[in-house]
Amino acid sequence: MRLLITGGSGLLGSKIASISIDRCYLTYAGYNQHPDISDTSIKLDITDRASVRHVFNQVDPDVVVHAAALTNVDLCERDRELAKKVNINGTENVVKYCLAHEAFLVYVSTDYVFSGERGMYKENDDTSPVNFYGESKLEGEEIVQREPIDSCIVRPSVIYGSTPAAGKTNFVLWVIENLRSNTSIKIVDDQWVSPTLNTNLAAMILEIVERKLDGIYHLAGATPINRYEFTHLIADHFELDKNLITTAKSSEMNWAARRPRNSTLNVEKAMRQLRVKPIEVDDALKQLKTEMNMEGFR
Repeated sequence: MRLLITGGSGLLGSKIASISIDRCYLTYAGYNQHPDISDTSIKLDITDRASVRHVFNQVDPDVVVHAAALTNVDLCERDRELAKKVNINGTENVVKYCLAHEAFLVYVSTDYVFSGERGMYKENDDTSPVNFYGESKLEGEEIVQREPIDSCIVRPSVIYGSTPAAGKTNFVLWVIENLRSNTSIKIVDDQWVSPTLNTNLAAMILEIVERKLDGIYHLAGATPINRYEFTHLIADHFELDKNLITTAKSSEMNWAARRPRNSTLNVEKAMRQLRVKPIEVDDALKQLKTEMNMEGFR
């Protein structure tokens, strides 16, 4: 199987590439910036249709995992043209050539397509994003659904992993780094999410790839939790000082974009239909700690 991953040097894309290479797939990790240089890396700018056409002609993929996106929520709000260029136009380009090459597409969306008014959203619940990042990702979903291609839309929430990727850290590593350096951090206690370990998410996506499952799947962590409580759990697992964690309200934060209050995802469908299940937050943090130790982090 020839597998092309957009955003191949990112937090999710790099993990999918690592696992798929171990499974002996012919894997191509497309990157734009901050590449992980390897034999599988391939230059790909999803916003440039000529670049996308060239890579698709070169790889002729059987499967595409479209993980590339502008995920900085505040930047998407401040620079809507850039968000549209990457998240909407870039997705149009990828879908166009998936259609031309008859490739199966997995589109990685987000919990932010929901308003956050009630949480525990199911796959068929009404969408109503409260910020432009969510709007742009929802439009990406609609682009995928409009075209006659074999596809699956997956929605994770607050992805984290054991190493920085694509030049960026993630929420859990940011918490660990600050607490280890005795730096106080302010965390909101009125935002509920479904934190998702990238290793678990990548394995679920690869099962979808292998079985060619279609439709929409919520592939998030199995524990709905607010960010403040999640931060305390991180401190517990890594034996860090919880006194450095102070509570705040979303209204106090200097954010350009609104956040959904409760964007937790119902993962019952994935629990029923997948062999690789969403995992609980305690198990995920244990696995994260093991991965970090194996990679030389202490």
